[in-house]
Amino acid sequence: MAQANRTALVIVPTFNERDNLPVLAAALMVYPEISMLVVDDSSPDGTGALADKLARTYPGRIEVLHRTTRRGLGRSYVDGIRSALNRPVDVICQMDSDLSHDPRQLRDLIAASENADVVIGSRYIPGGAIVNWPLQRRLLSRFANSYIRLVTRMSARDCTSGYRCWRREALASIPLDQTGSGGYSFLVEMIFAASVAGLRFAEVPITFVERRLGVSKLSNAVLIESAITPWRLIASRKSARPTVR
Repeated sequence: MAQANRTALVIVPTFNERDNLPVLAAALMVYPEISMLVVDDSSPDGTGALADKLARTYPGRIEVLHRTTRRGLGRSYVDGIRSALNRPVDVICQMDSDLSHDPRQLRDLIAASENADVVIGSRYIPGGAIVNWPLQRRLLSRFANSYIRLVTRMSARDCTSGYRCWRREALASIPLDQTGSGGYSFLVEMIFAASVAGLRFAEVPITFVERRLGVSKLSNAVLIESAITPWRLIASRKSARPTVR
């Protein structure tokens, strides 16, 4: 494991993750340089109240942001990022709350941010892996990433990964007010914005493990949004170009 000496804040959006959140929190709190911001989307199962309890257990290291407006992963991340940018940390990270991302690999991502603005935990570079996904899901994810890269011309191999670390100043340069994705496509939109801004990318291999507890948030609506988003991003970039007279 790479030794990371940079301070990091991990944004963890939650919706009905009562069983998984304590396990994730305990694993992250092993590392003294890492703190955690739980962004709860008004979970009906009481995840928000449990997060408050964890914050009392780890004062100063776990904070909780309770959202009461329209739900969605993208909206949770926008609110979480705005809050995180007010913290005096070196690196701001994104991580799923369902234990699909191994906390033991987080320090490798943080260490790679020494030479990159954005570090992606990648399933699709040598050393990366996926555990417990059926073949159909693997093929769909592979196709989605190839499709996104073809349309947008981005160089990242894993554009849909939710395991990421950003230099704080790099993340602050992303125009959050211009993001239009409320759901999972927000992940693609952020990487596209970083690419347009000319930020430096790095990818670190991770092992992605399908959730063991709870219900997946993937739906047909998510898949449709993901298919449309690359074209919307390209169109918005073209419309933003100044007219030459």
